[in-house]
Amino acid sequence: MKKVIFLSLVLSLVYRSGNAQTTEVFKKKGYTLTVINQDATFSPELKAKLISTFWKVYPELEKEYNSKTSKKVTFVIDTAYRGVAATDNGRVAFSAKYMSTHPQDIDVVTHEVMHIVQDYGETTGPGWLTEGIADYARYKFGVNNEGAKWALPAYKAGQSYENSYRITARFLAWIEAKIKPGAVKAFDKQMRNHTFTDNTWKEVTGKTLNELWADYTANPAL
Repeated sequence: MKKVIFLSLVLSLVYRSGNAQTTEVFKKKGYTLTVINQDATFSPELKAKLISTFWKVYPELEKEYNSKTSKKVTFVIDTAYRGVAATDNGRVAFSAKYMSTHPQDIDVVTHEVMHIVQDYGETTGPGWLTEGIADYARYKFGVNNEGAKWALPAYKAGQSYENSYRITARFLAWIEAKIKPGAVKAFDKQMRNHTFTDNTWKEVTGKTLNELWADYTANPAL
């Protein structure tokens, strides 16, 4: 009986240890990154890549878009989250399962921390533009898009600027290349300042949104 109890205790301790949550705090150049890992089997090398990507892209995004962005960020390697990643109030939850099965997709970090930099709150702008700008930031500042086989998709008939994410990001890249360099930065600033309106497109580029989209679909080459 004692052996059974002892074995049960050992198994219980092993189980708890295997599922223990760890917290690490890193400070560098005025930033504080807290990393909470809920997955004891998560690759240390992959975790290191998440961290190094943050140190590479976050200061660049701050410099480009928002000098007042939060200096404190939390990463959570989440065993319960079933999406890819999600950001709220300076906290990024990464699906442990997704990241482990897609270890090259490290620029999930770039997209998600751009949301922290955006800090739009109750913005007057459209949600599809918020996600489009975040994917544009990944396109411009990403460190391993090629390795992840992530790219902006070629235009196809039937697409809409409201499709969000990469489709919108490619439209934004086209605007930057063909119409108005710095347009994305201007859109981002107005979204954060809650001054974005339907007329912002024309104020920034000289054309309405529908005029821009019509020109883009007629000649979408970057």
